[in-house]
Amino acid sequence: MDAACGYRYVGISVWMGGSILKRVTPASFAWRRRVVSEHRCCNSGPVPEDRAPARTTGPEVAAAEAGHIRWQVLGAVGLWKSRQPGLQRCRGVCFTGQNAANSNKCLSYTRGTVTAFSPFDARADAEALRKAMKGMGTDEETVLKILTSRNNAQRQEIAAAFKTLFGRDLVDDLKSELTSKFETLMVSLMRPACIFDAHALKHAIKGAGTNEKVLTEILASRTPAELRNIKQVYLQEYEANLEDKITGETSGYFQRLLVVLLQANRDPDGRVDEGLVEQDAQVLFRAGELKWGTDEEKFITILGTRSVSHLRRVFDKYMTISGFQIEETIDRETSGDLEKLLLAVVKCIRSVPAYFAETLYYSMKGAGTDDDTLIRVMVSRSEIDLLDIRQEFRKNFAKSLHQMIQKDTSGDYRKALLLLCGGDDE
Repeated sequence: MDAACGYRYVGISVWMGGSILKRVTPASFAWRRRVVSEHRCCNSGPVPEDRAPARTTGPEVAAAEAGHIRWQVLGAVGLWKSRQPGLQRCRGVCFTGQNAANSNKCLSYTRGTVTAFSPFDARADAEALRKAMKGMGTDEETVLKILTSRNNAQRQEIAAAFKTLFGRDLVDDLKSELTSKFETLMVSLMRPACIFDAHALKHAIKGAGTNEKVLTEILASRTPAELRNIKQVYLQEYEANLEDKITGETSGYFQRLLVVLLQANRDPDGRVDEGLVEQDAQVLFRAGELKWGTDEEKFITILGTRSVSHLRRVFDKYMTISGFQIEETIDRETSGDLEKLLLAVVKCIRSVPAYFAETLYYSMKGAGTDDDTLIRVMVSRSEIDLLDIRQEFRKNFAKSLHQMIQKDTSGDYRKALLLLCGGDDE
């Protein structure tokens, strides 16, 4: 840590204002390779067993081994002011204690529609954005084309260059020059990936009323590693315990399942014990269909703690035993927010992309559009699995995500969403 500026650095080399603040030597590359592999772990769902992405490799890693790479992989998000000793951040991945020891277990995701733009020049982009927003009127086309074609790490570099060149805050300028849903989308794109989920949860439980939909979507779809990171970032950014905040705003079995998920102690995937599969399927059957009333705790414990591969086998066995899909039983035996959360967990166990495809579909189906959900999902999944979400959308709803966005939105807001979507699957 640099004693003069009080920053803790993560990554290979961190640059600010055009000067090197720290360079990690090749001797510590064994640790850095793990960091590079984790750089896209934030805001991502469980990876289907048949699609385990490869770890980050290539010229960046080779350059890192030679000690010459700067921070093109990690981006400006790798630099954060640390208020807590021992905390390190890389694209939202907080390495403390056991997390640091197990950091090499995270996977990179490569099925996003937004990737690193090349050739990339942060200063040129900053100058183009300043020109687009300076004086009377705003060139929205330039703004949306730049911000939707750069990945999040590059956007943070642009924001740093913007402040260096003009002494102005890029996000403040965007808020001043843009309006309505288009403004919300552009500002969301500028939010550092590592605090995106924490920010969404903060606003879901802020003020009067609670947005249970946001709590359900994020806590049901994120991996245990991501949930641990969300809690750490929330504590760091808002100096509050996320679990305490959520328990203060929710109640009943819905609250209990949220707390179980927040523990982030789901069993790791491994060899499936068929005996335990049979046992869990029987327990769920007796707790629901065979019981007068419902033993909600059994559903919460099993669905909230068993591994993904194990639960997929349990769902198959449950169908064999009961003659019902587990979703049908949940629909009959539970109600309200608990039902929605249990169903979200089951859908994410089956397929995270399919869950988000359904979420996007219902955000635009019928009269009106749930723009908050549409923006949140499009932004948060754009670098992770939006290509898979597009495929599931086309398969399950007989139309493409591109077509539905085209039909349901308008103006610069539509243009930006379509660029994030990345293409039509018709």
